[in-house]
Amino acid sequence: MHIRDIFQTRPTTFSFEFFPPRTDRASDDLFQTIAQLQALRPSFVSVTYGAGGSTRERTHDLIVRIQRETRLTAVSHLTCVCHSRDELAGILDRYSQSGIENILALGGDLPRGRADHDRNCDAFQFADQLVAFIRAHDRAPDPRGFGIGVAGFPEGHPATPNRLKEIEYLKRKVDAGADYICTQLFFSNADFYDFRERCDLAGIDVPIVAGIMPITSKDNLARMAEMALGARFPARLLRAIGRCGDDPEGVEKVGIHWATEQCRDLLDNQVRGLHFYTLNRSNATRCIYENLGVKDSGALENRPHFASTNHPAPNDASVHVPERADRAPQV
Repeated sequence: MHIRDIFQTRPTTFSFEFFPPRTDRASDDLFQTIAQLQALRPSFVSVTYGAGGSTRERTHDLIVRIQRETRLTAVSHLTCVCHSRDELAGILDRYSQSGIENILALGGDLPRGRADHDRNCDAFQFADQLVAFIRAHDRAPDPRGFGIGVAGFPEGHPATPNRLKEIEYLKRKVDAGADYICTQLFFSNADFYDFRERCDLAGIDVPIVAGIMPITSKDNLARMAEMALGARFPARLLRAIGRCGDDPEGVEKVGIHWATEQCRDLLDNQVRGLHFYTLNRSNATRCIYENLGVKDSGALENRPHFASTNHPAPNDASVHVPERADRAPQV
């Protein structure tokens, strides 16, 4: 299903992200996870992308398998790094032939083992250029072309400390043809609401989907800090995790509770979509749905929907509400 149709027919979207497994065994395990999460009826799922050869192929294989063996709409990530125009065109053609209609276009990071790669050899240096290239590709499965998503950073992009420039660059991606924005993970909803309002001030009017990653262990927390450079971990969250000591189950419960309260607050403030970074596991996401009191995404979609693309109803006090999400996990 084309991403435009998904946003047009659903007042709120719910999506899950996976990364390509490195072994056949891991691939089988992942498909068991996907089968469990499919019962939650997500609006779509996405698969991350590595520019390295084997990882690139595994992304393609996983996306195609999801398309063929499940009822899910699959969105494939695609990055600028380590690619010529011909390579990118070939990747898009392969997806088109497999019926993949949607792409998440990213600047991307250099793959491991390619730290000496000269980015000047790449066709594109920035994501807005990749968006324009995908939009101009005339061999997509849908006459409207590929559905295109881009990344947003509520706490700021680590490579762009100038927050005014950051929103300017984001608008370039939207103006180049992006259909929606999916944000990096964040732990304070106040950061997301401020980002959403700054997008509105800049004239960015495509749907903005909030990225949620529940903390499931202290190791998981440390990896997040490395993976999402610049991510802010509120003191209340760190204090709650610290109270757990060496109890891994306690850490997971605190992390899931925090993410649940984030989701509850975002839904109350008319978020356009929730995107769960699953790390290829199903338990945390399923627990969040259970904590919200629903069996699947259908129950969460049936909420009042207002005309604005991203904002709540008039006179909604959303500026002050995010503090509830910060206070809640003091358990």
